[in-house]
Amino acid sequence: MHVSQSERTDIEVYARAVAPQHLISAFRPFGRLRPTNNQESPVTDIETTIAENIQKSLGEIPHPVLPKGSNIYGSTKIFPDYRAEDGESYFTLVHGIAHESSVSFVAVLQATRALRKGFESAIYFYGPGALNCLATRGFPTTGDNGFPGEQNINDALATFIAEGGTVFACRFGLALHGGREEDLIEGVVPAHPLDVQDAIIHYSRKGAIINSTYMV
Repeated sequence: MHVSQSERTDIEVYARAVAPQHLISAFRPFGRLRPTNNQESPVTDIETTIAENIQKSLGEIPHPVLPKGSNIYGSTKIFPDYRAEDGESYFTLVHGIAHESSVSFVAVLQATRALRKGFESAIYFYGPGALNCLATRGFPTTGDNGFPGEQNINDALATFIAEGGTVFACRFGLALHGGREEDLIEGVVPAHPLDVQDAIIHYSRKGAIINSTYMV
């Protein structure tokens, strides 16, 4: 595309009439504005300074100083590795959104550990926590890992259920966020909205250890 001198002049006249003066300094062949400020250093000088500062910062404190595999933490376990006594239960409440924090995933791992210790272990997902129980997670198709770990919660829940744990999902929590009951992970038990409180009462009367997790 060729822009004649007269056309370029017309463009410049129009631009000066409608644009702030400090944005106008020169026009290239296609009439593009080039912002300038005579008080600032050229961009190339600034980029050079930034690059020099990056190298300076990297060299101030050499890192990392320890090779991979270095032991920097002690290993003493303070409390006994308790096992469940006859009839003991472990009840987990989860009010956290999948992947928004580690709350939900860690709660599932703790409930699984309790199950393996011999406890009757159950997890109740309510509120936004119900979204953890959807089998439709995945990208580009359901079940895929769109990023490493996308299926962590689904896989952990499947393991928990397969090993004998019980998972409840609040129907109201699903409805509140557009989740469909038909999309629940296999084995998840849909529960009435009023069951949240009664489940707590039930497990409390059984003397269960109650682990209530909440994400804010």
